[in-house]
Amino acid sequence: MFFFSTEVTSSKISSDSPLYQRTKKAYELIKNDVFGSLLEIGPGEGYGLNLIKEKCTDIYAIDKANYAVKELTSKFPEATIIKQKVPPLPQIKNESLDFVICFQVIEHIRNDLNFLKEIHKKLKPGGTLFLTTPNIEQSVARNPWHYREYKHKELEKLLNSIFNSVIIKGIKGNELSTKYYTENKKRVQKILKWDFLRLEKKLPSLLLKIPYEVLNRINRKKLLNNHKDLVHKISSKDYILTDKCDSNSLDFFCIIQK
Repeated sequence: MFFFSTEVTSSKISSDSPLYQRTKKAYELIKNDVFGSLLEIGPGEGYGLNLIKEKCTDIYAIDKANYAVKELTSKFPEATIIKQKVPPLPQIKNESLDFVICFQVIEHIRNDLNFLKEIHKKLKPGGTLFLTTPNIEQSVARNPWHYREYKHKELEKLLNSIFNSVIIKGIKGNELSTKYYTENKKRVQKILKWDFLRLEKKLPSLLLKIPYEVLNRINRKKLLNNHKDLVHKISSKDYILTDKCDSNSLDFFCIIQK
């Protein structure tokens, strides 16, 4: 289920490529800044960890999925790989980490406040959490894999309630990648026109996951088939870091210090 699920962005599925490149961008932004003891929460198949591990002396990776743990164990024999849901983080010592990476994860966590408090406990004084999460103002439809998505001020208030220093930047698309998301939005809106009973808003997440998975995967494949050159042309360079966030930011990129 992990490999094929749209809950996780895959580097191996062609139709996922624009989203993979978007996720990859965040790792590229921090690859020269990470060193010492590192924990990544929710690394998936580990394509990002591979970019940032070079200067790290102690590496921990936590994921809930069997497929991810198997991939990570094979790719990173030097790392400590832990299979569990979070929070808590019982196998990590308090004040032991220089860096925590949490990209596209917090929206999947039921109790986000406790999750962040647990990360705070594990960071050394002055340690850094790098976090990304989708901007709800760019969401086209409800994602049943997400417990919540954030507006800028909501996320800022949450992070500032725990951490000493919070900087929130934005990741936007350029003309090329924006064209992909515009086409995606059109297709999703066409699908939602048939939802006369507004089940997308009303169904419990558990019941919505299967139709969401099927329709999302079909939609991505149709986008690939109809816009093959566009999908294959998009790279991480087609996503731009901006100092300020607005409604056009795809993701929030957060630099957070204890």
